[in-house]
Amino acid sequence: MAFLGDLRALDRDQRHTLFASYLGWTLDAFDFFLLVFVLKAIAEEFQVEVSAVSYAIFLTLAARPIGALLFGLAADRYGRRPVLMVNILLYSFLEFASGFSPNLTVLIVLRALYGVAMGGEWGIGASLVMESVPERSRGIVSGILQAGYPSGYLLASVVYLALFPMIGWRGLFMVGVLPALLVLYVRRTVKESPAFERRRAAPARVSFAAAVRGNLGLLVWAVLLMTAFNFFSHGTQDVYPTFLEKQLGYSSTATGTIAVVYNLGAILGGLTFGAWSQRVGRRKAIVVAALLAMPAAWLWTQGGNAVLLAAGAFLVQFFVQGAWGVVPAHLNEISPPEVRGTFPGTAYQLGNLLASGNATIQAMLAEHWGGDYGRALLVTILVVAVAVALLAGFGAERRTADFTADAKAAPAE
Repeated sequence: MAFLGDLRALDRDQRHTLFASYLGWTLDAFDFFLLVFVLKAIAEEFQVEVSAVSYAIFLTLAARPIGALLFGLAADRYGRRPVLMVNILLYSFLEFASGFSPNLTVLIVLRALYGVAMGGEWGIGASLVMESVPERSRGIVSGILQAGYPSGYLLASVVYLALFPMIGWRGLFMVGVLPALLVLYVRRTVKESPAFERRRAAPARVSFAAAVRGNLGLLVWAVLLMTAFNFFSHGTQDVYPTFLEKQLGYSSTATGTIAVVYNLGAILGGLTFGAWSQRVGRRKAIVVAALLAMPAAWLWTQGGNAVLLAAGAFLVQFFVQGAWGVVPAHLNEISPPEVRGTFPGTAYQLGNLLASGNATIQAMLAEHWGGDYGRALLVTILVVAVAVALLAGFGAERRTADFTADAKAAPAE
């Protein structure tokens, strides 16, 4: 297959960089999703409602733009590689510390700080990879990198099923310190971005504020696009298990099995559309994936039995995460080159912040329609898929952007 040739175009150093960044995002998502599985256990220990504990998830998501900006600025100043290592150490330490929380307040504060660290990882890892690999390989590499998110979800599911009965929620958070070991791998095998090294050698820099002033329209569009994208993913993930368990009465085992199926679809979709976007363009790949999710949504919510629902969920996540698989390459290519460590992650996480109320909106719609979560899910995906297709289809694209030339031509402030 053609994409295998794109991967073979990577040399040893580039493969190490891709693997490290993929693992960084996978393990970041792993640490995040561990909390999702233990909300009930934490609520029982602290004698509060689950809704009180779920506030920690909201703050984690809300704090991510702060991390994207702070760590991104540091990466544009000091380099992608050292800041990525600091970022991984920080989110691993905060995950570990969460296991020692004496009360809910401390846990919520730690999860908010974890959100800052989580917000920094994606943008830095994506810029490091995209600036390191050949232009012809960006599509499949983008799909691999974004596949780290559902990979982390799957890993958290397996660890929860295997270890929670023995070590409880505190033990799971302590296991979450293991990503810190990734720093040893990064330090030993990963090199700094060649584009950043060339830019660092230039006599003058452009500040983030100056870059934003010169590209304000681009930033606003990118944030709107990522808002639609985050509604696209969260709108098909956050309350789907609730739909299966509460509305359809499926067991946790059946729900978990369907979750495994649709996460496999998510990984395959990201790889497929990421690679395809290298041939047909970023915008076209996103538009096609978004529009194909719409007919698949009927089976996803109206399948009638577990097998058909699982098939629908597989297809929906194949197309939803297929569109997402294009994002790392697309955002880095359209980014102003002098702030590539900051711009993609900040746009992504601001969009995530604006979409953070998705679960509440869907729950309110379901309640309005007499507990019909399936209807709320279906309406959401139909509306948001159109928004993603329109924003992407009429937006910017620089698929063949030369990052080396960008670095040499970085303008002075």
